[in-house]
Amino acid sequence: MEIILKQDVPNLGFKDDLVTVKDGYATNYLIPKGLAIIAIPSEKKKMAETIRQRQFKEEKVRKEAEKMAEKLQDIEVRIAAKVGTSGKIFGSVNALQIAEAIKEQFGLEIDRKKIMLDGDAIKEVGTYTAKINLHKEVRPELKFEVFGE
Repeated sequence: MEIILKQDVPNLGFKDDLVTVKDGYATNYLIPKGLAIIAIPSEKKKMAETIRQRQFKEEKVRKEAEKMAEKLQDIEVRIAAKVGTSGKIFGSVNALQIAEAIKEQFGLEIDRKKIMLDGDAIKEVGTYTAKINLHKEVRPELKFEVFGE
């Protein structure tokens, strides 16, 4: 029986996939649980339209992410921190501080949750890089420098 998945199903497929399964599996498990619907011609047309619209939106989001990546490519963010005599920072520099520094210095808004550091936080003065997850295909690296005040 051909069915269209309404949700991701492990070991079977992802949302809006057209798959063939045994009749009993579809009628006794997938359809009653709301995980799938029977793939009649009208549902196939709806699924094709949904996929086409999603691809259009996805392309638009990816292009915006690429534009932002180009802006981030050549900048270097400087973050001031209070430093002890040994060169260690009092506290640490985290993704929130990096996001605030980018906004303050360059006027670009980046969600702090999209900034990925190698460790949890930076605890020493120096130059570092962070990856920014703008899109699943667009992950530019951002250089930033932590210096003592």
